[in-house]
Amino acid sequence: MVEAEGEDGQGCRGDDAREGGRPLVNLVLEAIAWIVDPANWTGVGSIPERIVQHLAISVIVLAIAALIALPIGAFVGHTGRGRELTVMIAGGLRALPTLGVLTLFGLWLGIGLRAPIIALVILAIPPLLAGAYAGLESVDRRTVDAARAMGMRERQIVGKVELPLGMPIVVGGIRSATLQIVATATLAAYIADFGLGRFIFAGLKTRNYDEMLGGSILVILLALAIDGVFAVVQRLVVPAGVRATRTRQLRSGPTRPRAVVGQPVTEGNRE
Repeated sequence: MVEAEGEDGQGCRGDDAREGGRPLVNLVLEAIAWIVDPANWTGVGSIPERIVQHLAISVIVLAIAALIALPIGAFVGHTGRGRELTVMIAGGLRALPTLGVLTLFGLWLGIGLRAPIIALVILAIPPLLAGAYAGLESVDRRTVDAARAMGMRERQIVGKVELPLGMPIVVGGIRSATLQIVATATLAAYIADFGLGRFIFAGLKTRNYDEMLGGSILVILLALAIDGVFAVVQRLVVPAGVRATRTRQLRSGPTRPRAVVGQPVTEGNRE
């Protein structure tokens, strides 16, 4: 850092120091102090109110995106039709910058929640779409053919065979989309007084770094909590038969040949 000699003969640092730059540890501690401050947990614009708002917009966006992406993904995964087009569209949507899309729709629709909801729906569609078609596509075709040979209709095959077996992957797509929504929903405060992002933008505007970093920490904690819930759900939706098969495979262990004098002997479980 370049130092300049002042009129009093003492060195002074650059612009960062004159603006009150603080060590990172102090910033984190002050942000935690801001979070636990009782004054921030009551009244209008309090932390609980912002968390509820953040969850509300996340649920709305996830529901809209799921209604669009999951049926299309299930159709593609079941029939195999339009897979290349679906992958291309999902990849293209992933490449769109969310802040740019939000700004574009904000200029078109004005202040409010409509622009953030549209931008976040566009963000959430690719992982939901990929999870849906990958989940149904991952089911062994022999299992599907057996269900079809038993006289099951296509709708029954999807609902009773492909969807239960592919549910862990489908939930994985929902999990990924939810985390992206929760993390990016902070941008809703860019053009609307809504959600945890309001703490970040308000702190940035007033240079209240305690509030800004505290809001960021709250978003991180919320995302981690939701990810933990989905991790449990993803384990619970694994069909009992699949879990039993995996358990037997883990317990049996691999076998390997061991050469002895005269003839090879196989180590491991012998049935």
